[in-house]
Amino acid sequence: MPSSSTEKDPTHKYARTIESNKVELFAPFHWLSLGLKDFIAAPIMSIVYGLLFSLIPVAIIYFYSETGNYLINISMTITFTLIAPIFAAALYDVSWELEKGHKPSFSHSVKTMLRNPVGAWGFAVLLLLIMTAWLRIATLVYALYPDSINPTFEELLAFLSLGSILGAVMLVVVLVLSAFTPQVLLERKVDIMTALFTSTKAVANNVPVMLVWGAILICLVFIGFLTSALGFIVIMPVLSYASWHAYIAVIKTKMTRNYE
Repeated sequence: MPSSSTEKDPTHKYARTIESNKVELFAPFHWLSLGLKDFIAAPIMSIVYGLLFSLIPVAIIYFYSETGNYLINISMTITFTLIAPIFAAALYDVSWELEKGHKPSFSHSVKTMLRNPVGAWGFAVLLLLIMTAWLRIATLVYALYPDSINPTFEELLAFLSLGSILGAVMLVVVLVLSAFTPQVLLERKVDIMTALFTSTKAVANNVPVMLVWGAILICLVFIGFLTSALGFIVIMPVLSYASWHAYIAVIKTKMTRNYE
């Protein structure tokens, strides 16, 4: 694997960036296979964390059933996508320990979340701000829903188009910022701006690949909801492990890493 170094980018005045590799278009499917391999290697930890993850979408489904509003699924699904990276750090540690040939443990995975507390909390606050902004935007968009009991297609079109466009923009922003930021903060003692700029530059360096990866993420999240959140018990650990392998493949490092 090519050597790595940190570099000063003239377009980034406030932070350094870590160099990134270009990867093949369908590399995300390889990351998924590695994530599944890690799940099988640490089944108990994976299932326990998967159960914890599933509590979030269960709450979303309950909220939907109480309101009876099917449109709330769109905003809540995106909300779940926004906050999920906060809870993935413990699962990243499982893959990291397996990579090093160690046996993962719950105590080690929890401690790992405190390796870079300032950066981790800063990133969590950033995601919460984005989530809050999205919920406010979703509320304003919903206010535009037609008043009639049986709205026509034309009446729905503007509402659905606006909601879809704004949701897509929000998802792209989150994907760019969170693709590699939490992994960088977890493994390397860097500030949050370095991690954010590194993630942004790495995504820009692999736009087609990240579009494939983003599509996979969204599809699996919807599959999780279609299974009444039971699917998240497996989906979320596998996705978290795959995200760690994505980080290993894309972000350069000085050490030789074997993630195959």
